[in-house]
Amino acid sequence: MYEAFYGFREKPFSILPDPSFLYLGATHTMAYAMLEYGVRNRAGFTVITGEVGCGKTTLLRRLLEELGPELRVGLISNAQQDFGELLQWVLMAFGLDYRARSKVELFDTFQQFLIAEYAQGRRTILIIDEAQNLTPQTLEELRMLSNINADKDQLLQLILVGQPRLRGLLRRPDLLQLAQRVSADFHLKPLSLAETIQYVRHRLKVAGREEPLFTNEACALLHRVTRGVPRLINIIADTALVYGYAEEAPVIDRRLVYAVVKDKANQGSLQLSHLIKRKPKAAAPATADEGQGDWTARGQGAAPAAPGAGQAAERPDPLRPTASVVEFDKDAVRGPLLKRES
Repeated sequence: MYEAFYGFREKPFSILPDPSFLYLGATHTMAYAMLEYGVRNRAGFTVITGEVGCGKTTLLRRLLEELGPELRVGLISNAQQDFGELLQWVLMAFGLDYRARSKVELFDTFQQFLIAEYAQGRRTILIIDEAQNLTPQTLEELRMLSNINADKDQLLQLILVGQPRLRGLLRRPDLLQLAQRVSADFHLKPLSLAETIQYVRHRLKVAGREEPLFTNEACALLHRVTRGVPRLINIIADTALVYGYAEEAPVIDRRLVYAVVKDKANQGSLQLSHLIKRKPKAAAPATADEGQGDWTARGQGAAPAAPGAGQAAERPDPLRPTASVVEFDKDAVRGPLLKRES
């Protein structure tokens, strides 16, 4: 829709986990390094956790692209609580027959598969995404599978990726033995403000545009609203491009991002309660240019002074930068040269 207008080869802010768009900021670089460390050093268990939308699956996709033929990899991409028979899922992940067989036969099939791969000089890695949905019993079964060894070598490595609840599961007393098998782990955090600016620029460049498009102020608002969660940044930035295309705007500024946020808060499903809240309409009627509802920012300090006689009440812009928000050096030509108010 807007690709030709803004000079893109493809959409820059798709929410699909595309490793070609992976931005390796500080935390994502460390998370990927831990994944590589776990694979190269034959870690029994590697655990990567992070909030929803922080890029865990995209990191996995990049890892899968980088792994060589000396590794046999099975992927269970969407673990569920009603997981059923674990061994059947594991065999299916490696393309083995899993139908209409007893548990003993399933285990023997998998053990013989591991031994055969080891004999051919290949290591076997099982990756489970959304692992926070696994029950403690299933996690214990995974630990038992990891006990299959040949001489001094462990035949199966496991990578568990999931939301923060996975960390809580691994801290259960009854899973102590599994927790002690975890050799590499990392918790993926959202992007910082500076990383958000670079993230937006990176995705625009990968999509085919070299010239700046989102202003620093627009990126600052993106970061504030999304708290640096990449998936949320993609959703709002993509809609801002649609709004910009509709207006034939040459750049995406803070005003356009603000319009997207207001519309999604009023009509969409994004959770923005951390930033703004709705007051009863009777408390302060909306002006003509403020759209639906009456919005105030949480943590914006004292209420504004009462207006004088005949003067309309001016409510604060809930998304306007305050003293606690980074102020941009607008004279800077290169990079997000930021300065913070004292």
